[in-house]
Amino acid sequence: MPLVTYELDEGIAILSMNRPAALNGLNEELITALGEATARAAADAEARVVILRSSGRHFMAGGDLKYLSGEISGRDAAAIEARVKDQLARVHAITLNVRNMEKPVIASVRGVAAGFGMSLMLACDFALAADSAYFMLAYCHIALSPDGGATWLLPRLVGLRKAAEIALLGDRFDAPTAVRLGLLSRTMPVAILDQECLALARRLKDGPAQALARTKALLNQSFSTPLEHQLEAEQANFARCAAEPDFAEGLKARAEKRKPRFG
Repeated sequence: MPLVTYELDEGIAILSMNRPAALNGLNEELITALGEATARAAADAEARVVILRSSGRHFMAGGDLKYLSGEISGRDAAAIEARVKDQLARVHAITLNVRNMEKPVIASVRGVAAGFGMSLMLACDFALAADSAYFMLAYCHIALSPDGGATWLLPRLVGLRKAAEIALLGDRFDAPTAVRLGLLSRTMPVAILDQECLALARRLKDGPAQALARTKALLNQSFSTPLEHQLEAEQANFARCAAEPDFAEGLKARAEKRKPRFG
């Protein structure tokens, strides 16, 4: 079975990681597979929404420690640094694929989301989790700083003080805590997690694709854009949306008191 399967179901692309025996730990092959799958989802014109999930009982436990040990074995400091930089460029392409694709991405989380698994979850637009899921940004336990965009995403979601606590202590926390901190959209029993993710994906799939894509882009740039520039961007995107057939359909559906049928 491929390390990441790609299924297209009526406009919903479902990407499933498949290294359950290793808790979907990130190794070179999984880096490649995730990079290819997320790039495919971004480019797939038939995919209007993406679900990122895992096989087995866990989302992702972070980097595969055997893989990480192999990356440093027998190399001097300069060689290690060069090798790791090269690999992280590929890892970070996954984060950028998720953040920059013009469609919503839903993380479906069961079991543990640790290390890059947590970074990947943070990069998604929505995160639904089993109420038994748990989380840790565990880099400090093996003397590493975070990757995958965690230091950019986490402070924006929880604030700098709480982000420092999560990143510098590396403590494990549960799903109710993650909801309270704003890291999850919502939780539910694991038995209905897939069903709830599909229900959310269908709702998003039936929405106005261009308006949702432009809204995602505006939100992504908001923390680094001055208000005046953000207002200009809102003006430009609003005007583009107004010129789309979906806007006329939305107005007509409201007037006729029915559900809109967006293109």
